[in-house]
Amino acid sequence: MKNELIKRFTNYVTIDTQSDESSETTPSTPGQMELAKQLAEELKSIGMEDVSMDENGYLMATLPANTEKDVPTIGFLSHVDTATDFTGKNVNPQIVENFDGNDIVLNQEKNVVLSADEFPELPNYEGHTLITTDGTTLLGADDKAGITEIMTAMDYLINHPEIKHGTIRVAFTPDEEIGRGPHKFDVDRFQAKYAYTMDGGPLGELQYESFNAAAAKITINGNSVHPGTAKDKMVNAGTIAAEFINKLPEKETPENTEKYEGFYHLISVNGNVEKTQLTYIIRDFDKDNFEARKEMMRKCIDEINATHGEGTAEIDMNDQYYNMREKIEPVKEIVDIAYQAMENLDIKPLIKPVRGGTDGSQLSYKGLPTPNIFTGGENFHGKYEYISVNNMEKATNVIVEICRLFEAESES
Repeated sequence: MKNELIKRFTNYVTIDTQSDESSETTPSTPGQMELAKQLAEELKSIGMEDVSMDENGYLMATLPANTEKDVPTIGFLSHVDTATDFTGKNVNPQIVENFDGNDIVLNQEKNVVLSADEFPELPNYEGHTLITTDGTTLLGADDKAGITEIMTAMDYLINHPEIKHGTIRVAFTPDEEIGRGPHKFDVDRFQAKYAYTMDGGPLGELQYESFNAAAAKITINGNSVHPGTAKDKMVNAGTIAAEFINKLPEKETPENTEKYEGFYHLISVNGNVEKTQLTYIIRDFDKDNFEARKEMMRKCIDEINATHGEGTAEIDMNDQYYNMREKIEPVKEIVDIAYQAMENLDIKPLIKPVRGGTDGSQLSYKGLPTPNIFTGGENFHGKYEYISVNNMEKATNVIVEICRLFEAESES
């Protein structure tokens, strides 16, 4: 299985599938459709049935049941796009066999080193086969590792019919990294009762809680006047924008929070004296705290307008997704089965919240409860990204074991 995983993964990551928030198409970039078409052919070649892809690049397939039991249809999903934070063009994966636990020189010419001092979890992978970047791009394990694991698990089940399972659906979707993954996902077409995204990080992660999320765009309207004659006339949108930023709690930012702590995240500042725009995302696990954070943003806008005049500050704020725990807890048995699958494979389950976006949040609210499972990767979205092939194999085995458990625990 190890060689299959390496072959698939290193093939997938060489296709540039970065999504593009400025694009209005679905998928937002042509590389995503290119990979989806390749995956469709591969699904057919390994023996999957009902392989279909719609005009938006949502690829689905079926592994029919091989049991007479009444087993609920379950699904496994991963996204084909990679993050926009760092370049994903010309990915050149490097394989480190039997990792010795020391620093890895990713790119000698550019002096890019994956260092245990900077990433203290690195020595834990001693003895593993790692796949890293060459120090100039991201790797794309988020989420091509998930695709690799799902594909390999389906191939394994097809070739091991002695493992009984119900109907299994798989889907590979576009544009997760820009928050649009579930927007055009047809839950009725998918026809699964429950699903799992293979989109987590280190070994053992099992997640069924996500942020409540909103996006806010703040516009500060100023008045540009020649600085030599600006007294009592100029209204500097840039300095008022800084005033707005300073009104929010200083420590409630991503770099100062962890676990179940929420935050305000200033993503960008663009503008000049005449007009400055701020882009924020707002995150909190608790629904009441989430609403309080949005109210804080509005309060800051009101204070700016009270000081500088009505219309100086404007806000456009919209909810993006909600904590999927609300939709998954009523069917908590799907989390329990994944937990049991890991324990059966001597993997310690790590129940932790998703401190980021996941398609499972929106899918759960669309009627498809969807927890998230680890893929084995670390340091997503940047040049220090790497993944353990050993843990990819364990993630693949978790998929197989979940399928087996659903059948084993169903009534005849």
